[in-house]
Amino acid sequence: MSATRRPPSGRARNGGPLVSVLLPTYNRHRYLGEALASVLRQTHNHLEVFVVRDGGQEVADVVDSFQDARVIFIDRKENRGKPYSLNEALSQARGKYIAYLDDDDVYYPHHIETLVNALEAQTDCQVAYTDLYKTSCEVLPGGSRVPLSKHVAISRDFDRFLMLYFNHVLHVSLMHRRELLDQTGLYNEDLSILIDWDITRRLAFFSDFHHVSVVTGEYFSPAGESDRISFQQRKDSEGYLRNLLTIRTTRPAKPWSKIGDLSIILLTDRVSNRTADTMLRIWRHTFYPYKLHVPLPPAEIARMNVDMPHVELVLVPPVSSMAERVDAALQRSEGDYVAVVPENLAIEEMWVENPLYALINSAGRDGVLLEGATPQSWAAVLRRSDLEQARRSYPHLSVDASLAAAGIPMRRPQAEELPFQFDELLRQARAAEADGDWGTAARIFECMGERHRNALWMKTMAAHAYFKVGDRARAESLSREINRERPTVDTLLLEARMQRRKGDFDAAIHLLGRAEQVLGRDPVCPVRPAGGLCSTQAESFQR
Repeated sequence: MSATRRPPSGRARNGGPLVSVLLPTYNRHRYLGEALASVLRQTHNHLEVFVVRDGGQEVADVVDSFQDARVIFIDRKENRGKPYSLNEALSQARGKYIAYLDDDDVYYPHHIETLVNALEAQTDCQVAYTDLYKTSCEVLPGGSRVPLSKHVAISRDFDRFLMLYFNHVLHVSLMHRRELLDQTGLYNEDLSILIDWDITRRLAFFSDFHHVSVVTGEYFSPAGESDRISFQQRKDSEGYLRNLLTIRTTRPAKPWSKIGDLSIILLTDRVSNRTADTMLRIWRHTFYPYKLHVPLPPAEIARMNVDMPHVELVLVPPVSSMAERVDAALQRSEGDYVAVVPENLAIEEMWVENPLYALINSAGRDGVLLEGATPQSWAAVLRRSDLEQARRSYPHLSVDASLAAAGIPMRRPQAEELPFQFDELLRQARAAEADGDWGTAARIFECMGERHRNALWMKTMAAHAYFKVGDRARAESLSREINRERPTVDTLLLEARMQRRKGDFDAAIHLLGRAEQVLGRDPVCPVRPAGGLCSTQAESFQR
């Protein structure tokens, strides 16, 4: 059973919307006080903080020590998991906005104010997120943490297609409207890992995310073996895959305002092992939201044993052509896009997402062939409206012939039309770094910033690469640009190095002072070498 308690005293509140901060905790007594203190010292103090003990160590003494009426303590002895804890807090949350904090991470004082201001100013975005420092630390035998370095590991602009595939928004940096959960649904309590991605992925069905390129907190990353539950549970490969597939196939209730649905029509003459294998591969290798329609005559439907989500068996006459089967499935489907797939098509990662992405971003009236499609094994993805028109106009032709007769050309996607161009370039740049080819890496990073957004992040990467290759002028120029807009410890130290090498020690000292000020926002870096910088960053300046 849970007990909910509020301390008796509190602070005066400022104006602005109420923000509900959810802080689940499990066996982190040592760190919880630092996390909770970081919430309570926010410049936007019109908030309520739900501390949820998900079993484990007693933490009532930590919570009671604050004596702040904004803290609602849900004290539960049973360990029910993070999703249950978050839902338990959400059942009581009254805020216009919801924010999240893990029990071993911290906010900087301007975190909530920054996000509230962004959401109040934006007309379309109902979700916003900031940047965070990744604080690499050594965990001593007693459990205390010694910070080794701080850097912005990721500063990525929102990419909806990527969000469907992989989470690129840290939950601690996130804030969203409470009412969005009425559309997405609450946390899935059957999940044991990737819990944060599950909800951010669902949020992307209904809203754009506004990226605020400001560092407003930090998350801790222990050097070596991590005790984080998410890290430990990744070791169970079967459990990880089960959670991954559950998230990928989650479909919130419609209507979806930001994502078009995909209907996949699987064509087969008869149910066979190949049919089952193709369906399984579709399930494992498709991350775009879809529903699978399999048109079959009654005798074949009776042979089907479907243990896969979002599958509809469509009844067709025993003697029916493949075109007639497509027509029957099309009448039952509701996708904005339709993929027609023969069962002998090779299904691999990105099998439908590559052509679908090209189609979504195409201004023309066309369809896109799937990889491996041939005249004998025709496979393509189309806009539903185009396919319906072709079939209405030319119902007696084959599907591909009806499209040709309707003037809807078919094509293959071009390389520049494929998704994740940024990620491929990032892979190439990091491979160049690993090979010591810093010049190539620097040029790729700069190109990425110019053509693929994420400008600050890419400028930072390029500046460090130029420094490595010995192009000090370019490294200094880029680091100065970054520090005018969003100074971080790493970029301030980099510019300071440049000034020291030029003999401008006053400028170098000034930049070191600014880096010290940035670190001074951190309440949990108690062990620092002379000069105040965390150890590895101080050493890097000496180099």
